[in-house]
Amino acid sequence: MAQSLPTSMPAAVYRGPDDLRIETLPVPTLGPGEVLVEVAACGVCGTDLKKLHLGLQPPPRVYGHETVGRIAALGDGCNEWQVGDRVAVYHHIPCGTCHLCRRGVPAQCPIYKQTGATAGFEPAGGGYARYVRVMDWIVRGGGLVRVPDDVSDLAATFVEPVNTCLKGVIRSGLQENDVAHVVGAGAVGQLLAQLAGLRGARVVVCDLLPGRLAAASRLGAAAAVTPEHVDEVIAEMTDGLGADAVFLAAPVSAAVPEALARVRPGGSVVLFAHTRAGDPFTADAGEVCTLDKHIVGSYSSDVALNELAAEAVFARLVDVESLVTHVYPLERIGEAVARASQPADDALKVVVTP
Repeated sequence: MAQSLPTSMPAAVYRGPDDLRIETLPVPTLGPGEVLVEVAACGVCGTDLKKLHLGLQPPPRVYGHETVGRIAALGDGCNEWQVGDRVAVYHHIPCGTCHLCRRGVPAQCPIYKQTGATAGFEPAGGGYARYVRVMDWIVRGGGLVRVPDDVSDLAATFVEPVNTCLKGVIRSGLQENDVAHVVGAGAVGQLLAQLAGLRGARVVVCDLLPGRLAAASRLGAAAAVTPEHVDEVIAEMTDGLGADAVFLAAPVSAAVPEALARVRPGGSVVLFAHTRAGDPFTADAGEVCTLDKHIVGSYSSDVALNELAAEAVFARLVDVESLVTHVYPLERIGEAVARASQPADDALKVVVTP
């Protein structure tokens, strides 16, 4: 490595379901083409929460993938980067050439499924640590995004989640003047609503928590209501036709039939938050068939959208920084996870700062 670095670092190590411990790990060493990033901030993602609580992967691992920081060291051959550059990190990048990549589903690419950022152990993102090693195919494939000086670390942690939400909005087929319905007004729901609005849609957000509904209204939703008023509002806005797209930003399988009922003929229901396998739902196959309705899955990010997602964050086309309601130092990550795991009126996005 080109500069003197510590030999050890703190990291939040997953040791089993609901067992997250601050431990001392070796600072990762680099191979050719790899980059070491000193983490400034890492968002707490709902996907990681499921893994932490449900034990979906074997321990030990260091999670955290909404990562931003400064380059601390470079492996041989990393000529496009310099120590000190501020970057947002993607932990998945596809090969770009396989059948699935060519068919427009890069998140299903075998290379994409190989996590390419780690703080130690089996690669799992690594953002809940002082340093993270970014592997060569991530660096080579565009998985490091330069962060402008006028963009805060907190805002830059949204580059990856904005990408995933933008992908979902695009997959819905939403067009200008359409009506979009977002179910769930947490941080992801707020991003989906804003991005749908950027495409010219009128957005109806529903949630049970008044503080989250107030945030949705402030961020541009045409209507932000509790569930019992949704049907009335959508009917009024569409002359009874139904929403053009419904986004399920809460992992509630029972909401799928309701979403299908609220979408117009030919419209789309986007399953965005249902990231746990073995999560069945019941749908009226006849309704889907005879009314030309679409049930669409949208998982993870798309490298083709990296520049658009970065522009949305860096040019402040979406308001991300106001979504950050809680910031915790790494040593208090247990509190951060607990806060992020419990929907609350005053909690949207939780960020950890190593």
